[in-house]
Amino acid sequence: MGSEPQPDERKGLTGAPSDLNRRFRVALVLYVGLGLLVWFTMGGGKVLVQGRPVELRLVPLIVIGGLALRTVIAHQAERIRRQDGKADGSTSL
Repeated sequence: MGSEPQPDERKGLTGAPSDLNRRFRVALVLYVGLGLLVWFTMGGGKVLVQGRPVELRLVPLIVIGGLALRTVIAHQAERIRRQDGKADGSTSL
């Protein structure tokens, strides 16, 4: 009773491909905005990493970059899954 998720629905990734592309672009813009906020708001302090001074603001930028890379890889994987589903005519994994 009620609406149950369909077998081909994956963690909120339902909808048209254009909707997924729009959400992907918005996510990347937000990552860039967050990176800019980090760059301009964090001080120029340095921390020693393996005996070398590294700017403190690079630490959150590396984390944000890793999240952005994960988003790009997940987007590409979803595009491939959708293309394979159209070619086979099947939606199950």
